[in-house]
Amino acid sequence: MGLPRLGGQGGNGGDVWVVAAKNMTLKRIKDKYPQKRFLGGAGANSSVRALKGEKGEDKEILAPVGITVTTDKGKTLGDLNTEGDRLMVAKGGFGGSMHSAFQPSKGQVRNIRLDLKLIADLGLVGYPNAGKSSLLTALSNATPEIANYAFTTLKPEIGKLMYKDYKQISVADLPGLIEGAHLNKGMGHKFLKHVERTKQLLFVVDVCGFQLANNTPFRSAFEAVQLLTKELELYKEELVLKPALLVVNKMDLPDAEGKLEELKEQLQNPDEFSDLLPDDMIPKNYLNFRHVVPVSASTGFGIEHLKSCIRESLDEDAEMATKAIHQERLQALRHQ
Repeated sequence: MGLPRLGGQGGNGGDVWVVAAKNMTLKRIKDKYPQKRFLGGAGANSSVRALKGEKGEDKEILAPVGITVTTDKGKTLGDLNTEGDRLMVAKGGFGGSMHSAFQPSKGQVRNIRLDLKLIADLGLVGYPNAGKSSLLTALSNATPEIANYAFTTLKPEIGKLMYKDYKQISVADLPGLIEGAHLNKGMGHKFLKHVERTKQLLFVVDVCGFQLANNTPFRSAFEAVQLLTKELELYKEELVLKPALLVVNKMDLPDAEGKLEELKEQLQNPDEFSDLLPDDMIPKNYLNFRHVVPVSASTGFGIEHLKSCIRESLDEDAEMATKAIHQERLQALRHQ
């Protein structure tokens, strides 16, 4: 309330903010505030001792990084993509003053939703039988149909990797590539269109290599990596600029360790081994993988390590993107 006798002004009500904090989860918010109701503090009345009443206390709701705040009707109020980002979701009312006959006004009342965004999409790239479907099952909650035949996944299968802090990463297993996919053989173009929409690539190869059919040549793991790279390059060169990780699957097979060492050596000096490839299938640029991770989708070996490598790689890119946005904003401010 204001003070009519002396023209005193009452304090404004406190605002409600959503603030992005590290190590915060949606479950913690739910446990801490079962009523899901947040109130800003009331402003103090104007008095003879304090003609201007104190502002009410602001209320902060700590939320995980990666939150989108929306209204019940689905309108986006804002995104909190980095630690410390703040968004006012409800404004406190004004204190009473001579303009309002010394009566205070009510603050905003609003229902909001906190949606944790999927941080990224990862596309699995590999030839049939590299074990992509089994890998997706081992990594996530997806249950693709797994069959031991050459043309496996016929439609994209989406799995979500769940982390202990409730971060989610979506992984798309795309139809098995075959040599000549860029020429639209097999599922070629449908597959390659999906790859365009993913932020990073997860190559999957069989450590012991594979042979697609009796009338096609046997391909080692190294050849498979380079042929996959070339297929992407021939379809759209920008695809090979995406960050990529390499999963070497089926490490439970005999001789897998020796084959893995051989593959690592070949990947370090790909030019020396390019004569293994048909001339028209040598990539212009060899991919430099951020991580090479040996796993066995069937026994679970290496799966947890792979999950942390995926998270690290995506977080790194998200951080760089956020820094770039902040730099742009600073530049824009300087030029104003």
